Amino acid sequence: MKTLNKIKTVLDAHKKDLRARYKVKKIGIFGSYVRGEQGKKSDLDILVEFSETPGLFAFIELENYISEMLDTKIDLVMKDALKPHIGKHILKEVVYL
Repeated sequence: MKTLNKIKTVLDAHKKDLRARYKVKKIGIFGSYVRGEQGKKSDLDILVEFSETPGLFAFIELENYISEMLDTKIDLVMKDALKPHIGKHILKEVVYL
């Protein structure tokens, strides 16, 4: 199980590539990893903003790319797709890189 700091370090090292290949404008972590409540079966919740909205295949490709990079199952969420009620809770705890 990776620590939040290790995850941030790995993602930070790939920020330029994420911007160039996938048009990622902003990326952050939320959920159990931020709260220190992750377990062995926890997925990693990642919030992403794009400079250009990707198509479905590009979005799935990005999710797989980050998952392989971190060797962790991730749940990739677009900021624009957040529902208002849950979105405000996510935005309060998200840790942007």
